[in-house]
Amino acid sequence: MAKRGGFPGGMGMPGNMGNLMKQAQKMQRQMEESQKELETKEVTGQAGGGVVKITVSGKREITKVEIDPEAVDPEDTEMLEDLIMAAANEALRQIEDLSAQTMGKFTGGLGGLM
Repeated sequence: MAKRGGFPGGMGMPGNMGNLMKQAQKMQRQMEESQKELETKEVTGQAGGGVVKITVSGKREITKVEIDPEAVDPEDTEMLEDLIMAAANEALRQIEDLSAQTMGKFTGGLGGLM
């Protein structure tokens, strides 16, 4: 007598579905581990030939600011502000690129869908 409906193998998930679930769970664990590892990384953006350096963590938090005394001109604080902004933006771009490289292997180029 033929079984009606359902999947072969009786109750529970069929083999392929179970394997897919295991693979999805494994991928999720790997993504979480990669995200945690990324959060421990740091990058440094520079401006003005290195007179201003900003270090940003993988959590996108500024962890260090270095300003060479030659960059400090009380008569031109606007230049120092621009250097700080440029160094911070460079560091943020670097951490974003690192994040895209790290997590891109999981999203497979899905871009904004994930």
